[in-house]
Amino acid sequence: MSAIADDAAVSVVADAAAVEAVADDAAMDAVQRRLMFEDECILVDEQDNVVGHESKYNCHLMENIESRKVLHRAFSVFLFNSKYELLLQQRSATKVTFPLVWTNTCCSHPLYRESELVEGNFLGVRNAAQRKLFDELGIPTEALPVDRFTPLGRMLYKAPSDGKWGEHELDYLLFVVADVKLLPNPDEVADVRYVNREQLKELLEKADAGEEGVKLSPWFRLVVDNFLMKWWDCVESGTLPEVADMKTIHKLV
Repeated sequence: MSAIADDAAVSVVADAAAVEAVADDAAMDAVQRRLMFEDECILVDEQDNVVGHESKYNCHLMENIESRKVLHRAFSVFLFNSKYELLLQQRSATKVTFPLVWTNTCCSHPLYRESELVEGNFLGVRNAAQRKLFDELGIPTEALPVDRFTPLGRMLYKAPSDGKWGEHELDYLLFVVADVKLLPNPDEVADVRYVNREQLKELLEKADAGEEGVKLSPWFRLVVDNFLMKWWDCVESGTLPEVADMKTIHKLV
């Protein structure tokens, strides 16, 4: 085959891939598409220093994660009620990454805006958590003042969702104990449930066995496998601040 023919074949493949990508984007749920293109995530290096910002869309393309090492700041909230049961959510079917998987209470990103860039006392991340708990679960901001969140640690991980999308996050782990009223947003959340330790264990076993279609988010599973049970003890004993370690960034990749 001639060089010209080779170039033409490559061009056809590239054009087909581009057409497929455009079709995928066009099929995206309208709410999720708006969030993917309008939300600006905070780019950080592996020491959690802010190095810029990028659209949520670009931050979650595996091509960018692999080729450009794009890393963004995130948070994961673990909310317990007064019976020390953990609130889980099942992500909506329209989510671009990890649809219909079960995960912790709320997982999202602080955005590149003044109120969520505040570094002191991790206030920016706490502000973002408060915002998203209202967006996703209908929990009013006054029900969860930012000082109720206890930052316990940070972890860095990477996880593909499918061939196109994935996560590469420096994730702040925030714990809070409160009894709240829930009004889940169906654009974000398919289902919610409170679980005790034994019920969580049963859910993990179903996910491991592939039973009932149960899947868990990779970041939630990392927290479960590395931190959760020890920290759950501290939730029950009221000693969460004693185990907080915000100096270490746990690289779980």
